Amino acid sequence: MLVSQIIRNKAHQGVLTLEPGASVAEAAQLLSEKRIGAVVVSPDGEKVVGILSERDIVRELGKRGAACLDSKVDDLMTRNVFGCSPEDSADLVLQTMTQKRFRHLPVMNDGKMVALISIGDVVAARMSELQLEKDALTGMIMGY
Repeated sequence: MLVSQIIRNKAHQGVLTLEPGASVAEAAQLLSEKRIGAVVVSPDGEKVVGILSERDIVRELGKRGAACLDSKVDDLMTRNVFGCSPEDSADLVLQTMTQKRFRHLPVMNDGKMVALISIGDVVAARMSELQLEKDALTGMIMGY
């Protein structure tokens, strides 16, 4: 299965972003309201300058307390963001996410972000693919 297939099967198309300079409090509110685990920091919705996850916020809350909510997303975000391509395989993306301990990857096409996938998206797609393979093999064995 390819990343492009995972994107097509996602219920929500599009990526929620915050502009550089937004407050961490704004990011936390967005994550809470939308029930998502990360937000991409982008000046235009296509160029990725960073990603801020709930883990990043919790880590700073643990270090500095509520004062970190007044910080800018630029101060906490991961700047060296790994991405993937719509043509990448789900297995490759899952391996990358596991090895690098990422739960979200922007999907990039011609240098522009076209989607954001989570490890949950990839696992669900892979499980669906395995179920289809199981059903096909069962059908071949059973003769139907």
